[in-house]
Amino acid sequence: VSGLVTLKDIMKITQFPKATKDSRGRLSVGAAVGVRDQEMRRVEAVLEAGADCIVVDIAHGDSQLEVQMIRNIRQNFPEAQIIGGNVATADGTKRLIEAGVDAVKVGVGPGSICITRIVAGSGVPQLTAVIECTEAAREYGIPIIADGGIRQPGDLAKAIAAGAQTAMIGSLLAGTDESPGLIMTRKGHRYKASRGMASLEANIERNKREGNDLTHEEIEEYVAEGVEAAVPYRGRAREILTQLVGGLQSGMSYSGAQSIEEFQQKAIFVRMTGAGLKESGPHDVEVLT
Repeated sequence: VSGLVTLKDIMKITQFPKATKDSRGRLSVGAAVGVRDQEMRRVEAVLEAGADCIVVDIAHGDSQLEVQMIRNIRQNFPEAQIIGGNVATADGTKRLIEAGVDAVKVGVGPGSICITRIVAGSGVPQLTAVIECTEAAREYGIPIIADGGIRQPGDLAKAIAAGAQTAMIGSLLAGTDESPGLIMTRKGHRYKASRGMASLEANIERNKREGNDLTHEEIEEYVAEGVEAAVPYRGRAREILTQLVGGLQSGMSYSGAQSIEEFQQKAIFVRMTGAGLKESGPHDVEVLT
């Protein structure tokens, strides 16, 4: 016997036909790690547990700590799939690729709950970052992941057209049933909480899990680069994903493209003024739906 399919398996295949699975039919899973020395134990543990890829995930990916961590993982686990990030420049992209990553995550500051550009004055507008990092990665044959800044289906279409092979989405999905957190009601509307990992609240919680109780002085001195926010409750994730996929497909059709590769070749970007942006959405009417 080489395998066994149950009624439950058939129901899942029917209900979720587009689920991303590994060679054993399990849902594909990635695990994020940091760059501290003790993180190598986590890398080993999650790979043994069946993780499909390791994401070396820090805010400033173009750093010696990240480069060294990637090299260590590649040396100790040569078959592991490694994603590195985040970066926002061509040089940063090249450094991570030369260190041994299989994909590069791009985005410094575009997320809805990220305030790095305001607090640190650092970052690159996301579309520019994706275009420049894609150019750098193309000669190595390494894919780019656009992380952050996806607010509408059109943003996804532009990220893919700019060269990204995929996109990471946070706030759009944070309010769905599938996302963790309780539904709360504020002024008659339902929300879910979403917080940046560089927010004060996330930092306090992270230290508690690690057995560290921050002092009052440490809390006061912490410089947050993220916020905790309430995002509208959005129901099932499937409904959001349907809109995203539909927008991408429509964008491809406007460019006369039948594939992602053709879309990236044919798409043309133009600079938009404030007036052009205003006329792009509903105007001079009262929106009913």
